[in-house]
Order: sequence, then structure tokens, then C-alpha cells
Amino acid sequence: MRIAVVGIHGAWSSEVLADAVGRATGERILVDLDRARLDLPGGRLLCPDQLGRPVDLCALDALCVKKVARSYSPEMLDRLEMLRIPAARGVRVFSDPARILRLVDRLACTVTLASVGVPLPPTTITEDPEQALDALRAYGRAILKPLFTSKARGMALVDAEALDAAELVRAVAGFQARNPVLYIQKALDLRGQDLGVCFLGGQYLGTYARRKEPDAQDDGPAAWNTSTASGGRYAPFEPPQDIIDLAWRAGAPFGLDFTCVDVALTADGPYVFEVSAFGGFRGLKAAHGIDVAEAFVAYALKELAG
Repeated sequence: MRIAVVGIHGAWSSEVLADAVGRATGERILVDLDRARLDLPGGRLLCPDQLGRPVDLCALDALCVKKVARSYSPEMLDRLEMLRIPAARGVRVFSDPARILRLVDRLACTVTLASVGVPLPPTTITEDPEQALDALRAYGRAILKPLFTSKARGMALVDAEALDAAELVRAVAGFQARNPVLYIQKALDLRGQDLGVCFLGGQYLGTYARRKEPDAQDDGPAAWNTSTASGGRYAPFEPPQDIIDLAWRAGAPFGLDFTCVDVALTADGPYVFEVSAFGGFRGLKAAHGIDVAEAFVAYALKELAG
């Protein structure tokens, strides 16, 4: 059984998943799509492994997708499209790239969640700066979010009540210079934490909290950014069944083999931020000691055995 991990050379989660595959199959293959070559006439998708040797992904038994790029960007869509070729040729891909494509773009993920009635923070999407200004004034405090990002990178908190009209216009124009589509979400009082609720094969695996101690630079207890890139830490959390059910309902339309659903608990009830195909390994390990890589490989091998 030849199984490769699609990931990033040197990245912790990619390496531990490749280690787990190597232990289970006797062959460790970690490929990075940043040097992929799709040869359509030859029916090959060639990627270098950890030793620089070319691997034809179309000739393998399975792929485990951990990461497709070092950072979120539109290029991720192109790389996922290339992964559809081995999937079309009978290589089992965990998770199916056509399914991952539906959530890499924040807008695509949001539209899917809204379509199935999952509770989302009040959100406006527009390319019109005047419409954006109206939304910001209505929300009071809002987060401007790039469509391709993780760990809150590139996001901006805008307090419309604290800015005069000219300052608000400049804030929108500055963000739109980098992000033509304006994705605006009302800032919620997260009370210092939000949750990652994880599922493997549709079954609940565990939940971790991202917690951030309030400080003067982060707007006190209403801190909107709990990401580990901004000082948040992972902590164990045992959610009630209704939160698990909500997260499952959010992840179900995407049909991923492994997924992590970001949930906020607020005074107004729970909200879902997004569904991820890539996060959760480190959070579950740090919070509960769960080795997601081992569980993922065991699941993949069971699926392949039929």
C-alpha cells in the first residue's frame, strides 16, 4: 500500500502525519505541491518527496491531504484542482479535493453554511465601499476579513463608533486595496475564547479551546482574536451535546474525512465562524493528548480495506 501525505516539508503537522503513514505502511512519502507538475498528456501529477525524488501521485494507492500551501491564497484553488486528476484516476484522496475546494475560499464556506441554516455572526459581503461603510456603521465594531487567510492573518478590527467619517473611509479603502471583495463580520464578544470542534469520518473526535488572556492591546474581555498566532493558547474543553451537534451540522455539507469547525460561544448563543480542512492536529494534541495523525492513518487504512 503506497500512501503519500500532501503537505509542507518541515511543517509539524505534515511531518507527523507522514511519520504515521511511514510506520503503518513501511514507506514514508511527503510531497509538497509548490513544485508540482501536472502532465496531462502523460496522465501524471509529479511532485518531489522529502528527498527531492519525483513521485507520480496518480500511481499511488491513496493521498492524505494535510496542507496544500504554506499560507492561504488563491493559488490553493489551483493546487486542489490539480489534485482532482489523481482522484479521477482512482487514487483515494483523504479528503476529496473537490470537497476541500468548497471551503478554502471564506466566501464559499460562508455561503454553504448560510444555505443550511447554520448560525453565523452578522455578515456583509460587497465590492461597493459605500455598502461597506453602511454595514460598518450598522455593526459598530466589525472585523474585515480576507477571503484567503488563517489564524486571523490580514484581518482588521474597525470600530466605526470611534472613527470619524474620513477615518472610516480610509480604513475601508486601505483594506480594499489588498482585498477587492469586502467581507465584513460583526465583532462578537468571545469572552476570551473560541472552540475547535473536530470530527474524523463524521464521528466526533474532540474539542479544544483557543484562549487568550485579556490585555490592553486586545480590547479587554471582548478580544476578537484568540488565534495562537496572536498569543492564544490551546486548552481542553468539553462542550455540551448541542454544541457538538451544531458543529457536526456545519461540517456535514462539506463531507470531509477530517475537519475542524470553529465555534464561538456568546451571550447571544453559539455561532460558527468557519469549517477547516487543515486545522486541529496541534490543538487536539496540546489540549487532550490526542494523536490525530495516528487516528487519521488508521481511518484511511480501514477505508481502503473496504
